[in-house]
Amino acid sequence: MKKSLLLGVALATLALSAPASAELKFKPGEDSKFTWSNYDELKNVDLKGETLTIFGPWRGEDEALVRSVLEYFIEATGVDLKYSSSENYEQQIVIDTQAGSPPNIAVLPQPGLIQDLASKGLLTPLDDATADFVRENYGAGQSWVDLGTYKDKDGTDKYFAFPYKADLKSLVWYVPENFEEAGYEVPKTWEEMQALTDQIVADGGVPWCIGLGSGGATGWPATDWVEDIMLRTQSPETYDKWTKNEIPFNDPSVVEALQIFADIATNDKYVDGGAAAVAATDFRDSPKGLFSIPPKCYMHRQASFISSFFPEGTELGVDADFFYLPPFASHADLGNPVLGGGTLFSITKDSKAARAFIDFLKMPLAHEIWMAQSGLLTPLKTANKDAYANDALKKQGEILVNASTFRFDGSDLMPGKIGAGAFWTGMIDLVGGKPAADVAANVQTSWDAIK
Repeated sequence: MKKSLLLGVALATLALSAPASAELKFKPGEDSKFTWSNYDELKNVDLKGETLTIFGPWRGEDEALVRSVLEYFIEATGVDLKYSSSENYEQQIVIDTQAGSPPNIAVLPQPGLIQDLASKGLLTPLDDATADFVRENYGAGQSWVDLGTYKDKDGTDKYFAFPYKADLKSLVWYVPENFEEAGYEVPKTWEEMQALTDQIVADGGVPWCIGLGSGGATGWPATDWVEDIMLRTQSPETYDKWTKNEIPFNDPSVVEALQIFADIATNDKYVDGGAAAVAATDFRDSPKGLFSIPPKCYMHRQASFISSFFPEGTELGVDADFFYLPPFASHADLGNPVLGGGTLFSITKDSKAARAFIDFLKMPLAHEIWMAQSGLLTPLKTANKDAYANDALKKQGEILVNASTFRFDGSDLMPGKIGAGAFWTGMIDLVGGKPAADVAANVQTSWDAIK
């Protein structure tokens, strides 16, 4: 296994780290939406003769996008930068770090894997100034500092991972024309959203499209619902304890969140096709009801990526739009929490170039280059929001910047047998009519079995 993985990454490195074109995507100084003063600052960083290796998750089109950003760092500093990836990059980074041949920087979207590497002494801590920068310059800054903080091999909390490129999940999609024709307004609180749900039913419509089907991963879309509800009904600290099983899965706070979701998903009047269709409908097909004439549903809660499954030619902001999944007015003290994910940059082999690159990621320009091409959201408040490729991305970026709390997808923080197992199957049981308390107890029994 190790041999095949090493061979695989060797081939990937040959294929992916070939020198990129020296032509910059946007010519410095020519467009005012970019912070070109950052590029001038970068020119003062002399890394000629230095090599920087970065290992990350991006391949295909995403690799071309990240390379377009890296090229500015290369051009300004003179560094010899090699970016590589692999289909098995999670396993490969473990092999490379333990074998003593890591890249300078590893880019990972899995906090659990980062914690594993940190606890084995395989990551280099970032300095306090970098943590302070994130705290002061990111929306929900303390949340991002917490997300980048892990226990080292001595059990001491240290800041190891810099956030760059976020994913946003706390969204509800709708068709503006449908809302306009029916006289509906975008709700600002969960209570208003519930009132809208009941109004749509009273008007003879169906409020929600929900689909949990995803092959062997069936059930996962419901975990996002529950996580978003937890963040809107409980403190961030309670959410954290839940993901670590420091409170049991059948704690009343979790059962309440499960029940709030069940009250929507198991109500035949609330969901397209009735409750029986929820588990049977593929999540990729579930938003299609928004675009039927007449509409089969009016709202669909899903992450930002779902728009790629909308009908061909759908123009965001016109044919389809979204609003932030609103907080409960009854829990106003929790502010505007956001659920999502993102990639985190850690130093796995310290060097002058690696430190300089982390400093580069603090610059608005490092975000704006990718923002302008789509595919990147950032909570960095100093990045020019006008650099976003379109209004939909700009609006999503503003949700991140204005968040009071950011939390990583909870199921991804749990052990695989729970977050990608018992939690998923529990959601299918829930929408099938099993009581929330019984579902929660079953998940906790599975968690107890792996302790």
